[in-house]
Amino acid sequence: MHSKETTLHNPIVTERADPWVYKHTDGYYYFTGSVPGYQEIEVRRAKSLGELEQAERANVWHAHESGAMSRLVWAPEIHFIQGRWYIYFAAASTEKVDRGTFQHRMYVLECDNENPLTGNWIEKGQVKTAFESFSLDATVFELHNKLYYVWAQKDPAIPGNSNLYLSEMQNPWTLCGKQVLLSVPEFEWEKIGFLVNEGPAVIVRNGKIFITYSGSATDENYCMGLLWAEENSDLLDGYNWHKLEEPVFRSSEKNQLFGPGHNSFTRSEDGEKDILIYHARPKVVTEGDPLDVPDRHAHAQPFTWSDTGFPVFGEPGINNQ
Repeated sequence: MHSKETTLHNPIVTERADPWVYKHTDGYYYFTGSVPGYQEIEVRRAKSLGELEQAERANVWHAHESGAMSRLVWAPEIHFIQGRWYIYFAAASTEKVDRGTFQHRMYVLECDNENPLTGNWIEKGQVKTAFESFSLDATVFELHNKLYYVWAQKDPAIPGNSNLYLSEMQNPWTLCGKQVLLSVPEFEWEKIGFLVNEGPAVIVRNGKIFITYSGSATDENYCMGLLWAEENSDLLDGYNWHKLEEPVFRSSEKNQLFGPGHNSFTRSEDGEKDILIYHARPKVVTEGDPLDVPDRHAHAQPFTWSDTGFPVFGEPGINNQ
């Protein structure tokens, strides 16, 4: 008898870029992602990845009429931290580009209920970093009883759109201590269209902490890179982080999956397999701004690990059975 996870039908959710899946202790997969129009945050849940497309869902937060959280609500992530639900997202006050970037800042919502679909979500405000500039795509992880925050931000002193940073957190909405620069766009595959490092996602396996991220413009050139550090090293020492020179996941013309990226990680229903969740387009964007083309669909793909303990993602669209 085949279990459900052997028959993943992709895409698992249509028209949801920046897909985030969190498998909770209650047996549900919680899903959120960027909603076309970028004006709301939706959470849905199901007992299997294949049921997320038709799953129960709720619009848990809507953009403000004007001001700081009124435009371009991007890349929400739902996390369960220290007994409470949190959503991290980025939003802007305008859709205008200024000095090469949008004007996003990063925000946090906290739920007052154990059911994130029915609870009230309270705005905890902006996550303040060392400098005020374009910032987005925050994720959090807990390791050795410490809470960490990883995000993308523009440094006015560094060419390009966004770099990756890491900081420890005092609580789920406040950073503390120093912030460490992890990565800047330096290789050609990170700099097509735009100089971008964004969309970090964390997985800890085999004595290492891995951070995947996405580079280049959001068209067919979008692809994924990999950073890593030893799990027991000082994560706030930049010298302990390493970066692969080649992408680990990129467009597959054969499988008609273009611009794979902005991923998250989850586990199969039986807990046996690691699953890569990512968005990809079914065709190359030939006209208009790729951000305005709502064909980035969420896909799920099991992946394996090499003999040296590194993730092996393969090619988009393979290993789906």
